[in-house]
Amino acid sequence: MSASSSIIPSRLVVLSRYLAPFIFGLILWNLPVPEGMEDRGWHILTIFISTLLGVMVMPLPMSAVTFMGVAALGLTHTLTLKQALAGYGEPITWLIMLAFFISHGFIKTGLGLRMAYYFMRLMGKKTITLGYGLALTDVMLAPAMPSITARAGAVVAPIMKSIAEVYDSHPGKTAGRMGTYLTLTVFHANAISSGMFLTAMAGNPLVVKLAGDQGVDITWGTWALGAIVPSLICLLLMPLLLAKIAPPSIRDTPKAVAMASEKLTELGSLKRDEWIMGATFIALLVLWVSGRYIGISPTLVAMVGVCVLLLTGVLNWDEVKGNKGAWDTMIWFGAFVTMAHYLSEFGVVTVLSQHMSPWFQGLPGWLGVGAVIVVYYFAHYFFAATTAQISAMYASFLFILLAMGVPALGAALLLAYISNICAVVTHYGNGPAPILYGSGYVPLKVWWKAGFIMSLVYLGVWLTVGSAWLSFLDYL
Repeated sequence: MSASSSIIPSRLVVLSRYLAPFIFGLILWNLPVPEGMEDRGWHILTIFISTLLGVMVMPLPMSAVTFMGVAALGLTHTLTLKQALAGYGEPITWLIMLAFFISHGFIKTGLGLRMAYYFMRLMGKKTITLGYGLALTDVMLAPAMPSITARAGAVVAPIMKSIAEVYDSHPGKTAGRMGTYLTLTVFHANAISSGMFLTAMAGNPLVVKLAGDQGVDITWGTWALGAIVPSLICLLLMPLLLAKIAPPSIRDTPKAVAMASEKLTELGSLKRDEWIMGATFIALLVLWVSGRYIGISPTLVAMVGVCVLLLTGVLNWDEVKGNKGAWDTMIWFGAFVTMAHYLSEFGVVTVLSQHMSPWFQGLPGWLGVGAVIVVYYFAHYFFAATTAQISAMYASFLFILLAMGVPALGAALLLAYISNICAVVTHYGNGPAPILYGSGYVPLKVWWKAGFIMSLVYLGVWLTVGSAWLSFLDYL
């Protein structure tokens, strides 16, 4: 076969990757609008699905694909330009970007590396024990830090990255040494811990309100007690199974403890910028924990923190404007936030849920409950935030469970826990996802593969052990 003849099929493959999202979107656009759905809602859904397909086949970088999706919203007059750009004005979008800058401060000053060495000295004998340590760190922070983006993106992720860099594991060819495994572990641990406590995720209080509207009273203690056993089982299984899905090539690190001690000695005492970074970090933690009581949002706290780092010279503006990962993430995540918001705004998800309700009628007992939970769980593929899914779907799916005769408290809690852990399915499913994916350690295919396989594990735990535990507590 000649070189020219082999080039033609490859060009056709590339061309098909460009055309597939447009052709698929054009077909959907011209299909009859489902009964009960507004035309604009159907058009937003069409653009969203086409954009998601473009991200999956990757004809261009993800930011470029999502940027085109935003442009399509405006060009088709589905949304005004102001509406199409609404996701970029959302605080969560800015919090994600600011977390990138804070993470850079940890790396630049060396404080993240110092913390990593301390961490290694404590739990550095094996890669998997490092994974467990990072998971436990997130769990310890979870009850007092409702911003999952701040918790994973600005606290745990810099430590994880520093640990990976100690072992010369960087985005790209060396990611598989350790970085891929640790990144996935941090992300999954964050999703699990977010469901363990009522105050561990900003959307959890919304669950309490929506459940309260159905006459279900959920307290902090009730929530935590119901979550403790199945969540701990998920945390126990998760690092072990991820080590099979994305196995690190570096597994045993017998010299890590000694090396960490040596490196800490070499680093000597804390430097000026490390003191500033450390003090800023502690202040951020305090304000993230107490901010909701004094009326300061997590995004504003992060913004002030970045300002402090700039004023003190820990960061400079060239580093901020040159942080490609931060700005790239802002573009594609803001696009998904926009689409998710207007899918809910125009009642698309509600209509889809209403159409799905008859599917569960007549199913026997726990088969029906399991079907509802599974559909709700995997519906998260269509959301760029857990809170968005809760807002759009929680009340209607709780109503379906109650109509089946499921005890109210158990139904409300089971759906609440699933609302958090389902974030693992995609790289845009919650605030920490774009930060950790944006680090470059995990290829998109590996990320989605790990999300799907571990989802089956989490669902299995919650629908068996979780249901039994809730029944034992007389919740279910």
